[in-house]
Amino acid sequence: MKSKRMLGAFALVLAGMLLGAILVSGFGLVRPSYADINLGAANPPVNLDADATAFSKAFIEVAEKVTPTIVRITVVSTRKDNPHDEFFFFPFKDLPREQQGSGSGIIISQDGYIVTNNHVVENATSIEVSLYDKRDFDAKIVGRDPLTDLAVIKIDATGLPAAFLGDSEGLKVGQWVMAIGNPLSLSSTVTAGIISAIGRGKLNLIQDSYGVENFIQTDAAINPGNSGGALVDLSGSVIGVNSAIAASRTGTYIGYGFAIPINLAKSVAKDLIAHGKINRGYIGVNIQAVDAAMAKSLGLDKPKGIIVQGVLSDGAASKADIREGDVILKIDGREVNQENQLQSYVAAKSAGTTVKLTIFRDGKEFEKDVTLKARDDDDTAQPVVDNSTDESENDSKKSTVEFDKIGMTVSDLSSVDKKEYKVNYGIKITEVKDFSKASDKNLFAKLVIVEADRKKVNNVAEFKNIITSKRGEAVLLKVRDVSGNTRFVGLDIPE
Repeated sequence: MKSKRMLGAFALVLAGMLLGAILVSGFGLVRPSYADINLGAANPPVNLDADATAFSKAFIEVAEKVTPTIVRITVVSTRKDNPHDEFFFFPFKDLPREQQGSGSGIIISQDGYIVTNNHVVENATSIEVSLYDKRDFDAKIVGRDPLTDLAVIKIDATGLPAAFLGDSEGLKVGQWVMAIGNPLSLSSTVTAGIISAIGRGKLNLIQDSYGVENFIQTDAAINPGNSGGALVDLSGSVIGVNSAIAASRTGTYIGYGFAIPINLAKSVAKDLIAHGKINRGYIGVNIQAVDAAMAKSLGLDKPKGIIVQGVLSDGAASKADIREGDVILKIDGREVNQENQLQSYVAAKSAGTTVKLTIFRDGKEFEKDVTLKARDDDDTAQPVVDNSTDESENDSKKSTVEFDKIGMTVSDLSSVDKKEYKVNYGIKITEVKDFSKASDKNLFAKLVIVEADRKKVNNVAEFKNIITSKRGEAVLLKVRDVSGNTRFVGLDIPE
């Protein structure tokens, strides 16, 4: 009996030893110690070289140095219909008459001046600025410039970290940039991308014929709340003021953002700080870029410059003998091939400043000095109406001609037409076919053609003779709408 007990005890000891060995050996039943845990591979798959490390470090340093110069702006404002609503913010229409919104701003002086977007602070009843160090200040508006969507506000503080304002003149497409601001209520957010385009205009963000749209386009993520923040290069220089996004239906970023060039922002900010308003000079012309057909019709060797569509009566251009149909090739020696190139350059000049325009007229180039005038001194554009044409024709003799290869039908003007359009000569476009040459040039029914090939058009017969003589070439048309607005159109004429 005793031997059986000893044998049983021995068996239990042996079973315990075997079980312990099994547990120690693995089977996942005993956890290893913390120090024995090794996760992942021993080394990274790529060893960064010095250039890649330096490139990464540049982004880090810019974020560290520039972020303290960017502020968050919280605004309580009275609501009104705003052209920016659909573009920047969530498209809710039935909002309270008083609302709160937020944006960003850039500290531009140690004593509290801050540049931001006009649409951030317009209609504000109160403005609060939150600094990177978590201090809050009430702010007041120093001045606003709706034509560039810029504004300057001021807080009562000293010793602030001012941003370095760089030079936007030499920017290149493909250049790395960073956007810094406070999007979607997320403070101090940094995104990166490249400059996708420069000189971007015709976005219709500024609802004014004098509005200046000469944006830097970037794919750095910009969202509502970024407006007024900084677009910076890899030296930490501010090269733009973030202003807009190409938004989805919800108002959020889908690929591109737009910033106001810092050179324009500096000029506007200085004027607002010094005077509280902009003393901007104007040339006093309506302009349009020259396309290929227009260049051919004018005798230019290639599409270049901008054509003067209209001259404001008693404006700066009128006093300098700038005429409708003139092509502006340069301003102060700088080539201008888009409307916004001229507009943005002039927008940085004060009234009373003299600029030199290089003009192409009747196959010749020459220069004209133009002294810019303030906008308030300019009248509305008033095309000259020739009263010499006899109005005694019989409306029953009206003629109609279809130009099938152009895709346009025209007819003589009736006496009623002449009274409605306030002209004494011209012909009326009665039909334009879809996808035709005329349609491609944005010609449409109810426009009146008053000139062709720089000659007045009195009737359809005269117009037909001009078109026939220009087969295989291009003709310059001057057209007028019922509101009195005129523009030039270059139209290719098939053989």
